[in-house]
Amino acid sequence: MSTTSTTRIDPSRRSNGVLAAFSTVCLPLAAFGVALPVTLPEYYASHVGIDIAMVGYVFMAVRAFDIAADPLIGAAMDRTRTRWGRYRPWMAASAPVLMLAALMIFVMVKPGAGPLYLFGWLLVLYLGFSVGTLSQLGWASVLAPQYDQRSRVYAWWQAFNIIGVIAILILPAAIVQTGVGDYVAGVHIMGWAIIVALPLTISLALAVVPEPVNPGETPHGGLKAYWDIIRRPTVARLLVADVLLGVAPGITGALLFFFFDQIKGYDRTAASIFMLLYFIGGLAGAPIWAKLAGKVGKDKALAIASLIFAVLYGVATLLPGGSFVLTGAAMFIAGLPYAAGLFLLRAMMADAGDEVRLETGVDRTALMFSILSATTKLGHVFALIPYAVLGWVGFKAVAPAGGNSPLSLTVLQVMFVALPTLLIAAAAVVLRRYPLTPARHDEIRRQLEARETA
Repeated sequence: MSTTSTTRIDPSRRSNGVLAAFSTVCLPLAAFGVALPVTLPEYYASHVGIDIAMVGYVFMAVRAFDIAADPLIGAAMDRTRTRWGRYRPWMAASAPVLMLAALMIFVMVKPGAGPLYLFGWLLVLYLGFSVGTLSQLGWASVLAPQYDQRSRVYAWWQAFNIIGVIAILILPAAIVQTGVGDYVAGVHIMGWAIIVALPLTISLALAVVPEPVNPGETPHGGLKAYWDIIRRPTVARLLVADVLLGVAPGITGALLFFFFDQIKGYDRTAASIFMLLYFIGGLAGAPIWAKLAGKVGKDKALAIASLIFAVLYGVATLLPGGSFVLTGAAMFIAGLPYAAGLFLLRAMMADAGDEVRLETGVDRTALMFSILSATTKLGHVFALIPYAVLGWVGFKAVAPAGGNSPLSLTVLQVMFVALPTLLIAAAAVVLRRYPLTPARHDEIRRQLEARETA
């Protein structure tokens, strides 16, 4: 299939092979996605030796720069016109940037490195990560325009994201358990795995997967266009839900090792296994929510999944420690709804992009995904606030002989258990009366196809 800028969208069903090749890029990107909120903050606090509160401040500061850059990247992608497509050149460009950042962040850093080192290389990593993820999300949106098929594309995308997360979580634990190296060696190998996987997976996607291009006028406008999109009722609900569903797992990831170590009495290896089971549950559950979305609509499926998620997470984290098997089973079950928000919200934003294109004649898909990416990252920024709070109440990443104070441990429990439970449940409330129903989207697609035919 041609990938020139004049190519019209082929509405045919994409083969599983094409979707699998496209989704392999998720493997290294997902490894970054779990390392940034989970592995790296804890690693830089406990091994590199940066104060835990300072780690939180650095990550939040870099996120602020990154969030500001996302709309600029998205707008530039929407304006891109090349014979290779709109998003493919951007994805190719992200590979060397991410490889260099991974080398410096995971492998080359030494104990004693300061906050400026962390800030500088995190900024490079986040900007490369934004380019890679936004180009992939935009590319996914044009692979299948139909309501149900779009859910399928993003379900594949999310499945490979979870596989990438599982693989990168297994690595450090496997290194320690097999005696190949210690925790530090595991983090180094995590970085090398990402460096090797990036060019391989991106090359495969570029070679195998076509990129249809939506017809439409060249995007125009600056901040006004950005604001016009944000204030649309459809988009506004998606963004609020994304913040809520981003903060909740972000808090879980940021505090998981501390919670299971100092509250439940499990070591880092056991905590890694619990997190692994949680993500395996998410992988197992993804097809359930994709099928439910086809039956009741993406918005209702996501609301149902969010309510179930809140209940299961609360139960799993309140179980007493001491039984590895019981805790592991509970974490697996709690992870079953995990994937729903991640892929359904992105499929819903692609649907909203069709609505914008119908009403304005302009394809702003990349800009819209950059806005969604910004709210996701904003959620991750909020998720790091507990690091600062723990610093204020005297919590230590490496506890002294007497352990942390009762106050700091109570604060840790409240932030790890109560906050995510409430935030996930709130997302279901936000999605009530969501306006872009399956019937409405079908009508939008009919009008777009009629316009393009004419």
